[in-house]
Amino acid sequence: MSLPSPALPSLAHDGTLWAASHMPLLMATMRKQASVFAGRRIGICLHIEPKTAVLVSCLAQAGADVVLTGSPGTTQEDTADALRDAGVTVVGHRSDTLDQHRENILQVIDAQPDLILDNGADLIEAVISRGGLPSLIGATEETTTGGLRIRSWNTAPPFPIIVINDSRLKLLVENEFGVGQSVVQGFMNATNLMLPGAHATVVGYGPCGRGVADTLAGLGARVSVADTDPYRALEAVMAGHRVGDLLDLLPQTQLLFLATGHPNVIGPAEIENLRDGTIVAGVGHMPWELDTQALREQTTSMHRSGASGQERAIHRLRDGREITILADTKMINLTAAKGNPIQAMDLGLTLQARSLAALAGDDHPSLVNGTQPVPEPIDRQIAADLVKTLTTL
Repeated sequence: MSLPSPALPSLAHDGTLWAASHMPLLMATMRKQASVFAGRRIGICLHIEPKTAVLVSCLAQAGADVVLTGSPGTTQEDTADALRDAGVTVVGHRSDTLDQHRENILQVIDAQPDLILDNGADLIEAVISRGGLPSLIGATEETTTGGLRIRSWNTAPPFPIIVINDSRLKLLVENEFGVGQSVVQGFMNATNLMLPGAHATVVGYGPCGRGVADTLAGLGARVSVADTDPYRALEAVMAGHRVGDLLDLLPQTQLLFLATGHPNVIGPAEIENLRDGTIVAGVGHMPWELDTQALREQTTSMHRSGASGQERAIHRLRDGREITILADTKMINLTAAKGNPIQAMDLGLTLQARSLAALAGDDHPSLVNGTQPVPEPIDRQIAADLVKTLTTL
């Protein structure tokens, strides 16, 4: 039987078709490697929006049985409905609570996937908690947060996990340039405030934080950076940003962007130092960098406003200060904007597709159990393809 060669996805969904028409790397990969996915069952946890729908629909066209759930608070319902109409099993909704999200994760695992594409290590953790899956070949993990989570466990998972965010290529293109643009766009959508002249502090100067800081500075904000890693702090200084201890920077901060990937970075001491009127936005995958319990203990009243995904929670503290939290620190580029730019996601999702193909096709014997970066030959080839694409425009 001849297998379809994915070109454009078969979804009757304008946003997905528009994205696909600007994703040449992923389209080329799926044309070459469609056969390796035929008959596979793939469990996916991923932000459900048009760009990710391109990959999901191409996997389904290639003959894979895909079971998909979203990440909390970021699912675009029209995209999810289009995927359902195309025969993809989609579990959950944008409004799901964290408890409902955990139930969605278990439903994906109940499907007994051969391959997992994860976002924050929720699926991988569920597999480990169940004692493994007999059908599972391996997994990919999209985020730095997920990679950190897996590596914090006492025992490495007994199957290979390719951490996409360990790719040098993805760190450069998607995280630094894509995240910077989309986070700032989401912030502007949610607040309608001017950036020129504003005092902004970015907590964490990894690739995502670097992209946010540099984009803010390019638009005229006065940017400070807090990072406990001296190498990253030096990078921030060399890029022209003010660098200091977080507690010292907060009293002058108007706009606070959280980009560390670690929980409770903003705790009781930091909340005490927040300037009246500070606006807080989340950049990292999980909305846990702000200690919400500590904030609640300081809050005497709270008022919510703003459209769905752009919610502003204004906390009045005991001493009269007001602190505004955007979208409960969920990823502002996905709650209040359309996620990373299409071309950046083309790169990241191509890395996903090539890594899944390497796991499924067993053509990379160097893969070992536990976490590892994208195989170097894949990273280099995609980098060369991207250079060719950009220089022939």
